[in-house]
Order: sequence, then C-alpha cells, then structure tokens
Amino acid sequence: MTSIIMKSFICKATILVVLVIMVQMKGNEAQDGSCAAQVGGLTVCAPYAVPGAENASPSQECCAALGGINHDCICNTFRVARQLPSSCNLAPLNCGN
Repeated sequence: MTSIIMKSFICKATILVVLVIMVQMKGNEAQDGSCAAQVGGLTVCAPYAVPGAENASPSQECCAALGGINHDCICNTFRVARQLPSSCNLAPLNCGN
C-alpha cells in the first residue's frame, strides 16, 4: 500500500516539476497563449495535485485553468513528464491508477 502511495506521489510530483520547468524555460514567451502559458496557468491547481492535500476539491480558478488548456498541450506535457526519469537515469514511472 505504501509503495502505491509513493508511486502516486512521485508521478504527481514529476508532473508538477515539469510544469514549473516549462514555465521557467519559456519566460516572456509564456505571455502569448502558448502551451507554456497554458501549463503555467495550472500552477493554481498545485495544492490539489498532491496526495494528502487538505482540500481535494479544486478551486474554480483551477477548473477554469484546466478547462482553458489545449488538449494537445496537456498531452504533450504528460509525455514529457513520463520521459523525465529516463533523462535523469532513473527507473521509468509506472503509476497505474
């Protein structure tokens, strides 16, 4: 059970790290509605994306940011997140459910 919780935490933490990195890398470019700007807007969802969050229900601000992101943008972000461990010479993530 602890292993499942840890894997879930690692998956969510990796996604959060990728989101932050993408925003920082794009800098001023993030102001133009690009994928980086859309992903950067998801930082308001960070409090709801970690295991054990006090409030599991996302805010209206989080839901609006999530609803405004392009499908391809978020899918490509998840693809990058899945590849990140291998780039760091770590075992691949297998999050399951």
